[in-house]
Amino acid sequence: MKQHRDSPWHGDHAQRAFCAGARKKRRERMLDASDIRLLMLHFLAQSDAHGYELIKSVEELSKGEYSPSPGIIYPNLTLLEETDAIRVVDAQESRKAYTLNDSGRALLAENRENVDTIISRLTSLAILVNNRSIPAVEQAIHNIKFTLNHRLAQENISEDALNIVISALNEAAEKIAKS
Repeated sequence: MKQHRDSPWHGDHAQRAFCAGARKKRRERMLDASDIRLLMLHFLAQSDAHGYELIKSVEELSKGEYSPSPGIIYPNLTLLEETDAIRVVDAQESRKAYTLNDSGRALLAENRENVDTIISRLTSLAILVNNRSIPAVEQAIHNIKFTLNHRLAQENISEDALNIVISALNEAAEKIAKS
């Protein structure tokens, strides 16, 4: 792969892969395992569900912007079952549907504030993505990213030029915050 000195990525392929991996990790860490367990209890309090249905419930809450992997859902279902917070509705079925036990209801009640915070975070994510998809907003974000990356990818940027960039970004952030 040919590298260009004026490219914002004039590092190697590993650097790009690391940065892409870092972005993905941030996305995966949106909710930790305890958050996922509380969400599962929340949805099971509404109705019995299979693991796949729980994944879809979380995805629907965030309007498709966050979808927990089966690798986090199923082990946590097992943990909740082992701690007697949930149980399998019918062990004879090929797909296990789960229901909430009394200890699961109690755990959910104890953590109601946390559940509300998690739900709010996922709902806010959906609103953010919806607003960012407005064409004029998308174009403005693209313009600022492109221009910033193009400018910062240049070698030997003077301290004065960096101060102008920093000042412009801070000023834009203040205006946006006050809007």
